[in-house]
Amino acid sequence: MSAFEFASGKVSSMTAITDLEIFARVARTGNMSAAGREMGLSPAVVSKRISLLEERLNARLFQRTTRQLTLTETGDGYFKRVVDIISLFEEAEDFVSRRNTSPRGLLKVTAPTSFARQHIAPHLPRFIERYPDIELDFQLTDNFVDIIRDGFDVAIRIGELADSSLVARKIAPDDRVLCASPTYLADNPAPLKLTDLERHNCLLAGSQAQDGWRLRDKDGREHQVRVEGNIRSNSSDFIREALLLGLGLSLRSTWDIAPELERGDLQVVMPDYTGSANFAVHAVYPCREFLPAKVHAFIDFLSELYGPEPYWNKGAKIPTGGATNTSNAAKENKRKKGSGQPAGRKPPAAAALPENLGGPISSNLPA
Repeated sequence: MSAFEFASGKVSSMTAITDLEIFARVARTGNMSAAGREMGLSPAVVSKRISLLEERLNARLFQRTTRQLTLTETGDGYFKRVVDIISLFEEAEDFVSRRNTSPRGLLKVTAPTSFARQHIAPHLPRFIERYPDIELDFQLTDNFVDIIRDGFDVAIRIGELADSSLVARKIAPDDRVLCASPTYLADNPAPLKLTDLERHNCLLAGSQAQDGWRLRDKDGREHQVRVEGNIRSNSSDFIREALLLGLGLSLRSTWDIAPELERGDLQVVMPDYTGSANFAVHAVYPCREFLPAKVHAFIDFLSELYGPEPYWNKGAKIPTGGATNTSNAAKENKRKKGSGQPAGRKPPAAAALPENLGGPISSNLPA
């Protein structure tokens, strides 16, 4: 019996919210069996409810083949509206219950792989202890994710955000520095000015290959610098490993390399130049008048954990806003320059990377 039922006992022609939820699950998973597992229903029941929904609407919502289930044009438009209805329904329930109950329910989060591994996973015991009724579903990827279409409650995104209908809350700065390993700097004296970067092998992550590096000097001015190198990748972890192996220098987020800076495995070069001030770590979520308590709890937890001066910057000497002291590598560069040694050279060209290691990158990755 439908939830929308007249007192007379006649069932309304309106669609039950449960049918909308089934439809949305099938659309997101592209599979009736997977949708059924998520909702505790058999594939037969899911298939029947979808067929009845299409019959009621007098429209085909899915194209069905033996191997694939995809939305029709009508189905896609219907889906975009259904997710808003389900969201409003959840908000209404949360509005009634959140003052009387602790945060609870399934929280779906998408985040960059490296950041989640280093700065979310280690702190989950404390979060779970504080909020035992929240169930976590983390989908880790360095690719851009449509959180509305894919049904995520919140996304952790790093970089400069584009304008959208989503709401973004800054939970930490994304301080970025130019750095290289002592191995690389032993053969390639550290750059002292922006033009010196032209003579260095710059390791590029994602969009850096097309856009270059945005650097801020000690006076707050920003510079767009075109750089080149023989290694680029859509994987931030891949570039990080190449950096540690001494294959070039790179612009890296301090949350990713602070331990290596502290140990001396990496050294900051050109400390008067840091990454653009417009980059940050954000929690992004759908625009809702009543934000679910579970989302509030998670974002507040991370914001409290990191803060404006995150813990990863406290152990290492991180230049902020363009420090005036030069690194040991830069001092050595000055000595070599005075002796007539070349200011820098690129290593021999490396073997070409597989094609799937190049290409565009999302704002999830540190630029």
